[in-house]
Parts: sequence; C-alpha cells; structure tokens
Amino acid sequence: MTTVSRRAASIGPTPVRGALPGILAGPIIPTMLRLALPTIIVLVVQTLVGVAETYFISFLGTDALAGVTLVFPILMLMQMMANGGIGGGVSSAVARAIGAGRNADADGMVWHAIVLACALGLLFTAAAILCSPILYRSMGGAGPTLTAALIYSGVVFAGSIPIWITALLSSALRGAGNVTVPALVVLSSAAILLPLSPVLIFGWGPFPRLGVAGGGAAVVIYYVVATLTFIFYLRSPRSPLRLKITPLRGHLFKEILGVGFLSAVGAVQVNLTVIFVTAAVGHFGADAIAGYGIASRLDYIQIPLLFGLGTAVVTMVGINIGAGQIVRARHIAWIGAILAFGVTELIGLAALVFPHIWIGLFSDDPQVLAMGTTYLRNVAPVYGAVGLGLVLYFASQGAKHVLLPVLAGTARMIIAAFLGWSAVNWFGSSLSVLFHIVALAAVVYGALTAAAVLNSWGRRSANKPLAQTGFTPDGEDGAVGHLPEAEDQ
Repeated sequence: MTTVSRRAASIGPTPVRGALPGILAGPIIPTMLRLALPTIIVLVVQTLVGVAETYFISFLGTDALAGVTLVFPILMLMQMMANGGIGGGVSSAVARAIGAGRNADADGMVWHAIVLACALGLLFTAAAILCSPILYRSMGGAGPTLTAALIYSGVVFAGSIPIWITALLSSALRGAGNVTVPALVVLSSAAILLPLSPVLIFGWGPFPRLGVAGGGAAVVIYYVVATLTFIFYLRSPRSPLRLKITPLRGHLFKEILGVGFLSAVGAVQVNLTVIFVTAAVGHFGADAIAGYGIASRLDYIQIPLLFGLGTAVVTMVGINIGAGQIVRARHIAWIGAILAFGVTELIGLAALVFPHIWIGLFSDDPQVLAMGTTYLRNVAPVYGAVGLGLVLYFASQGAKHVLLPVLAGTARMIIAAFLGWSAVNWFGSSLSVLFHIVALAAVVYGALTAAAVLNSWGRRSANKPLAQTGFTPDGEDGAVGHLPEAEDQ
C-alpha cells in the first residue's frame, strides 16, 4: 500500500476518505471520468427534461414559447449562480477541507450552505416579484408574449429556495467525492417531472389545464422533492458528510464565499450576456426570439457535459491543493480542459453542418428556422473555446484562484452583450453581425481564461512551499506524499 493509501485509510472509513487515494495518486483520466460520468448522465437527463418541457410548451403557440424564452436566461442565471457560482464555492471549500484532513469543517459547511441557500433563494423570489415586468419588457416582451413570461416567471421563482438548497447540497456531496447520491436524487426527481409537466400544462383527469404556469409548477415540485431527499440522506449514517445544526462561524462562510462570490459574479456575467443578446434579438420580433431561443438551447445542452467534467475537476484539484499536490492539480486542470474542448468542438461542427436537424425538432415555421440557423452557423463553430474556458474556470475554483477567469468572463460580456446590443440598437446591424460578435466573444473568453490559468495559480502555486499546507512530499512532483492528520474537532 502506498504512503497516501495508508494515511488516507487512517483518516476514517467513510466513502469520502476511501475516495482519496484515487484522487491523490494514479491515472488522472479514469478518476476524472469516474467522478464526472454520473453527473454528466444525470444532467443530460435533466436537460432533456427541460427540452421536453420546451417541446410541450411549443404546442401552446409562438407567444408562449417566446415568453418562456424570455424567462429562461433569468432562471439559468439563478441556477448557474447556485450550481457553478456559490455551489462551486461549496464544492471547493469541502474538497480543500477534506484534502487537509479538516473533517469537522467539511461537515459544518453543509449547514452553512443551507443558510446561504435560504437567504439567496428569498432574494431571488423578491427580485422576481419586483423586477420581472420591467425586465421582460426591456428584453422585447409585449402583449401575449409578456403575459406568458410573467406567468411562468412568477410560478418558477416562487420555488427559488428549494432550487438553491438542491444545488448547494449536491455541490457539497460532489466536493466530498460522492457523485452517486446527487445523480440518483436528480434522476428520481426527473422521473416525476417528465410526466408531470404535460399533465399540468395541458390538463388530465383531475388536473386542470394550467398552460405555461403548469410547466413552472412542475419545475418547483421537482426541486422540492430533490431538496427533501438530500436532507434525509445527509441526516443518515450512510452520508459521508453530516448535516446538523451548528453555530454559524465566519471562517466557514469565508471559505465558501471566498470562491463562491467571485464565481457567482462570473455566473451573473454569463447570464447578463445572454440577457443582452436576447434583448438585441428581440429587436427583430417574436420569430427571431423563438428561433434564437431554440438554437441557443443547444448551448445549454452542453452544460451537463461541462458541468459534470468541471465539478470532477473542482473536486480533484481542490483535494490535491488541500493536500499540497500542486503539480498534479495543474495537470488535472489541463487534461480536463483538453477533453472539454474536443467534445464541445465536435458538437459545434455537427451543428454547423446540420442546423435544421436540431431546430426542426421544435418548429417548422420558416422564419423561426431561418433565425435559428443563422445563430448556429455563426456561433456553433466556436463551442470548443467556451468548453475550454469553462473547465479551466472550474479548475480555478478548486485552486481558489478565480479572479482572472472571472475577468475573462467580463471581457466576453463586454464584447457579446454590450457591443452586440449596441451594434443592433444603435447602428442597425443584422442578426448575422450580432452572432459574429457573440462568436468573437467566445474565442476571446477561451483564450483569456487559458492565459489566466497559465499565469496565476498554475505557475506561482507550483513554487509555493508545501510546508505551508501541512503536506510532506515523497516525490519531486508531489504525486505521492503524506496527508496531514485528521482534525475532527
């Protein structure tokens, strides 16, 4: 047995500690895929359920579809802030605590995550009530389209708290190396949502026809079920992390928000970009909004892949950083980024060649098809740059160095959102020009994020004295070494 294996075994028998040898030593790609695949599979299912809901709503007409399209970027803003933003901070903090043997801190972060989820969920509910009419009008919503957007938004954002709790608790478990339970919870909840959505939208038996409100209600029920399941599991002896009410401690909030706050800013930037681009597209009418909404859903289809791979990278990088294995952490980051680039670029090239296959699933309206095809032929070829940048962003979360990747997202927002919106509204540019600007922003984002990783934690952290982490290396590259003693308090 290696030194790492012996020391990891001495920390405790739970699944978290048992996972440490595979993360701290051995081949990187098999371990990364073992952590990523369950999350990817379940998020593919979850995303397909969302696509199915869009399909059901499309039967209500173009106005309903356009109304839900207006709400979608705002909902994605909250979900990305919860999963990739504050949730990334939770995963990173838990992983680094486990890597350093601070097991009591890892457990305490679960309760602190729930407190944050409740506060942020209430904030989003209040913001949706107060700001939705102004926001959706500014994005081009009017008449029946605006009515559909307000109905769907009001129902969905009433369930903000369970959406946040589900995201942060699943992030805590993934940070601990437990990817199976989050996958099973989401799959089980999705099995409820898939049949429930058309029943509530169209009505069936004792259920009334609720229209777009039914789609929103199904989403809320889905997250309530997931939240309750996570709470029951984390209270059980089988859980690698323990959920219990503890005194709130500032240093645990700081551990989470030190990464999570900047990551949430990054999520805001991504979604502000989508909101401004949607507003610019809205200048061309409801058909353009519907076509863009359908085509851009392919962007979000890739999120399961990138999020699954990214959360695996967060866990692996965070635990290795906590244990002082800086060089191995850097290798993990670049291997994950190369995998993401390859797969997303293949998806983009397929969409470039066969755009009608995707768009035709949702609409046969010639104008909608034309608008969606314009988007895919301009933006899909640079999907690889976005994949590369996002996984390196996740790696930076694990390393607790997210400032420069967030600034790369700022550059993307300035180019795609502000310049793109200005080109349409001030200079009368066409949709094709707008989408060329969006593509340029994606390339700049990927390049700047790669440069940020190369010139921040990737270089300087490699020269950091490992004694500062409590880790004593056995080898020159830090692949095998001694973990610090567990600090159950």
